[in-house]
Amino acid sequence: MLFWIVAAGLGLAVTGLIALALLRAQDAEAEMERFDIRIYRDQLSAVDKDLARGLVGEEEAERLRTEIKRRILDADRASADTGPTGRAPKAATLVTAALSGVAVLGGSLWLYTVIGAPAYPDMPLVARLTDAAERRATRPTQAQAEASLPAAPDPSASGEFVELMDRLRATVAERPSDIDGHRLLARNEAGLGNFPAAHAAQKRVIEILGPAATARDWADYGDLMVLAAGGYVSPEAERAFEEALAREPGNGTARYYMGSMQLQTGRPDLAFRIWQAQLREGPADAPWIGPMIRAQIEQAAARAGIDYQLPPAPDGAAPSGPSAADVAGAEGMSPAERMQMIEGMVSGLSERLATTGGPPEDWARLIRAYGVLGRREQAAAIWAEAQQVFEDEVARLPILRAARDAGVAQ
Repeated sequence: MLFWIVAAGLGLAVTGLIALALLRAQDAEAEMERFDIRIYRDQLSAVDKDLARGLVGEEEAERLRTEIKRRILDADRASADTGPTGRAPKAATLVTAALSGVAVLGGSLWLYTVIGAPAYPDMPLVARLTDAAERRATRPTQAQAEASLPAAPDPSASGEFVELMDRLRATVAERPSDIDGHRLLARNEAGLGNFPAAHAAQKRVIEILGPAATARDWADYGDLMVLAAGGYVSPEAERAFEEALAREPGNGTARYYMGSMQLQTGRPDLAFRIWQAQLREGPADAPWIGPMIRAQIEQAAARAGIDYQLPPAPDGAAPSGPSAADVAGAEGMSPAERMQMIEGMVSGLSERLATTGGPPEDWARLIRAYGVLGRREQAAAIWAEAQQVFEDEVARLPILRAARDAGVAQ
């Protein structure tokens, strides 16, 4: 309501100024004409005085009077003239002022409905900062976030692998100080999509190491908690990333997730600053840049009110799909021909990954392609192979998402 009161007041003030300017212009013109007549009358008096003092003769005085009277008549006719070149009637001026006011108020209202947000509540900066601080302080814990997620279905793994995992869990339980066993358990639990158990094992790794725990250990711990919470950065995960940054201020994983936490708690401006710095510093092929920061930084900038355009990906970056030429070439194909083309692209990508490897984005593309083609067994095989190639959970995140989309991972 306050906004509309202020807006209406400003509109009326502008309208009043326009009307005042129009009326003053008319009054100023009339006043100028009256002033000219007064000047001419003063000149007549001056001629009479000069004649009385003998400064001019009677003939000269009469000639001057005739000229001045002619000018008075011209000025009087000009003031009474209401023709096309004369001064507009006052009523017409008032109508013009009223129409100008309607144009100002109506145009402003129309423009606001086009580019504004009529139903959006007032959000001053202080209120937004206070709200963000409150959201951060009262956000759910890790346990609450995990409890709010639906139960994960049983992982799709072979019976032999499940048996090996049971034996590994039993062995680690018997050896609580076996750091290698806990590392292996954390990695394999994550591979199965059992992230709560994975971060519990990683927590035990940190407890065993104590002060010797590295930034990588803490970043992995936080990353597993985020995955277990469905992408949400809990207070516990935030503390893990703070520990990682205390040991290694440039840790890419921790910095990315701290930016994500700022975005989740209503501070997109801070998220943008963190991610923009990471984009600028690189490296361009870092796992947290391509599929993660580049996919979200423009949204963060827009929410922060920052005019930002994402720079193009560096040369050699993995494409996210077929090229424009591929799409254009597929438009005129029959369904059989189009399927043959897709099969060829998938086959070529599979052969390239098998021989020369590739970034996580290419593995994700292949898994999604197999999912679209209905080849779940091949998608599952690629997902299993990718877990061996990319041991870092952060680097493997785009592949995990693709595997979930294809229905071969949790």
